[in-house]
Amino acid sequence: MKTNFLCLLVLFCVIGVYAQNNTENLSAYEIDPLRPSRAAFYSAVLPGLGQIYNKRYWKVPLVYGGLGASIYFYDFNQKNYKRYRNAYKRRMAGYTDDEFQGVISDDNRLIDGQNFYKQNRDRSMLFIVGVYLLNILDANIDAHLKQYNVNDNLSVKPRFEHNTLTNEMQWGVALSLDF
Repeated sequence: MKTNFLCLLVLFCVIGVYAQNNTENLSAYEIDPLRPSRAAFYSAVLPGLGQIYNKRYWKVPLVYGGLGASIYFYDFNQKNYKRYRNAYKRRMAGYTDDEFQGVISDDNRLIDGQNFYKQNRDRSMLFIVGVYLLNILDANIDAHLKQYNVNDNLSVKPRFEHNTLTNEMQWGVALSLDF
């Protein structure tokens, strides 16, 4: 229990220090209300461009890695689906020269293979669309959060007090809102 609380306390300390020392403070520039929509538009036109616009360059490989892996698995499943479908069609037409001729003797196994790769192909397409939409959503949210007001009036700080009755240290978190 104490280790969980201590980890949570350290996390709040790190957040408080980061919030206090953020160099992208809004006092240096004024708020641009179109920045989030512009970042989302850029990411919709070319995935990763909104992240570049937000100067979050480290996210671009994640976007292209997610899209690339999804496209790879879509292509892999599409090719295997076609292999099983073509073999099944050839067997139904009366040919005995398909690539699965000595391996799969039951035609139902070919149908099962088709269904398996078709389902995985469809899931891969959902992943492609999902990564694309998450790319747009990430650019928009990140642009919103870059304009978030973080100054000395908002802080989360750890608090340590000595309990004189039990002679132990008491830990806590203080949230300070100064207006």
